[in-house]
Amino acid sequence: MDEAALNRWERRLARVAHVIAYFVLTVTTVLYLAFTQQSAGQRVFTLAVVAFGYVWLSVRTLLPVPVFIAGMVLFYGVLGLREHWFGAVSYAVYIYAAEYLTGKWMLVVTAATAVLATLSLFGGYPPPENRLAFWGLLALFVTVACVFTFIGHITTQQARKRKELLEENQGLHAQLLVQAREAGVLDERQRMAREIHDTLAQGFTGIITQLEAAESTGDWKQRVETAARLARENLAEARRSVHALRPPQLENAGLPEALAEVVDGWTAANGVPVSVTTTGDARAMHPEVEVALLRTAQEALANVAKHAAASRVGLTLSYMGDVVTLDVRDDGVGFDIGAPGDGFGLTTMRQRVQRLAGVLEVESEPGGGTAISASVPAVAP
Repeated sequence: MDEAALNRWERRLARVAHVIAYFVLTVTTVLYLAFTQQSAGQRVFTLAVVAFGYVWLSVRTLLPVPVFIAGMVLFYGVLGLREHWFGAVSYAVYIYAAEYLTGKWMLVVTAATAVLATLSLFGGYPPPENRLAFWGLLALFVTVACVFTFIGHITTQQARKRKELLEENQGLHAQLLVQAREAGVLDERQRMAREIHDTLAQGFTGIITQLEAAESTGDWKQRVETAARLARENLAEARRSVHALRPPQLENAGLPEALAEVVDGWTAANGVPVSVTTTGDARAMHPEVEVALLRTAQEALANVAKHAAASRVGLTLSYMGDVVTLDVRDDGVGFDIGAPGDGFGLTTMRQRVQRLAGVLEVESEPGGGTAISASVPAVAP
């Protein structure tokens, strides 16, 4: 049975518990009228007390709890001591004591009601010959009433706490869903930012470089052709970025071959030789790992083209057990790592690598070239 069904049954049982109080009072009144011989005046008084009971039960939600419980005990005491048929009405007092009271007051009211029920059974305090039975039944009634009322109270409290915990868990679950959606939106924004920077921004930079070079050199035709090729590639990359597709270099080739293709295109555009070395046993890895390393290589080479003024570049891909490492080194002008920068490249590379529980290390100094090392877990597909 699911939680919704349990809640419905709990509400129904609560209504039944209150309705039974009216039912018991009605049944005992009928038995009283049918089997008790009293004078008209006595019957009128008894029925007036019964009427008071109906009214008191009806207005219980409008009264303070101590006032309502005290009225119930008084009502039952008067009615039960007048006629033993009304002894069953003690049920209602037990129910409300367990529901509305706690601690010692719940037990005091329960015990007092059990005493009144015993007196009602004997028609008042009995003569000496019946007192042993009276006290025995009194002890039994008080013990049973207090024990079962206490058990009912504990059960009710536990049910309420479980319901509160469930509602709290539902609230936390809803909060987690909201946070997950927000995290998903943020992650997608960061992904698009990285893709735009790693593909479109680099492509536009290459196009601009080729067109500027075409103005000042004699090989303008080749420069324009290269710019057109970069534009077509950029358009394809834009479409792939929107749909979160893998880079074209990785569609039909492994990471080493994809890196070699990237290096060939970069060398053709920038005229700087790049040596590519693969160590260890090359193997297929999770697509996200391969994409992250490929994009890291592209960004590192783009930084070399824009800032390093290097004459040589070395790229090494190392498969080492559970880790794969990409190293990109150049002999360019280098830079001061501690100096503030306004670029987005290193931040993008670091985000990509850290997203895969990897580490990005950068070593450089003015005039000493730059070395970038990205290490990520070699997760199998």
